[in-house]
Amino acid sequence: MRAKGLGAHAIITEVDHLEAIEAAMGGFEVMPMREAAKKGDIFVTLTGNLNVIDGSHFPLMKDGAIVCNSGHFNNEIDLKALKKISKSVKNVRDFVDEYTLRNNKTLCVVSEGILIMKDNPASVMDMSFANQAFSVRYLVKNYKNLENDVHIVPEKLDNEIASLKLNSMGIKINALTEEQADENKQ
Repeated sequence: MRAKGLGAHAIITEVDHLEAIEAAMGGFEVMPMREAAKKGDIFVTLTGNLNVIDGSHFPLMKDGAIVCNSGHFNNEIDLKALKKISKSVKNVRDFVDEYTLRNNKTLCVVSEGILIMKDNPASVMDMSFANQAFSVRYLVKNYKNLENDVHIVPEKLDNEIASLKLNSMGIKINALTEEQADENKQ
């Protein structure tokens, strides 16, 4: 979504039907990785799955394509397969290795396929920490009325956190009129 928001044509590859339909309904082009490999300039894995980009994909990529991993594990890009089909590898700058394939195409791998962003930005983490803190406060206040079980964070807390975050960003939104609020209660 961020890439699309910055003007990129983002293509989504997916193995989950629900995630794929959500991406399609969100305005993204969705296709198998084998097709996307031919079209993309920058490839970012975000799955945690093994070999999301595998040996069959690299030869299909454009010359100069960039490959990186921002997923959960360091096994999303099959670097062993890439090394097998490459005639050379050289470091072209900090954290960027250029692989020259046997077909003379070059591919750049960022950070040796290791996570390019191990930590979430503060703008995301502050909401996560707020959610945790508000949830603990909720538990402290309501523990006598709760069973010893896993509980979903009450929507009221999520809304309170979202409201505080929007306020800190200077973003204002509409409020329901009394009539609308009454209608929503029914």
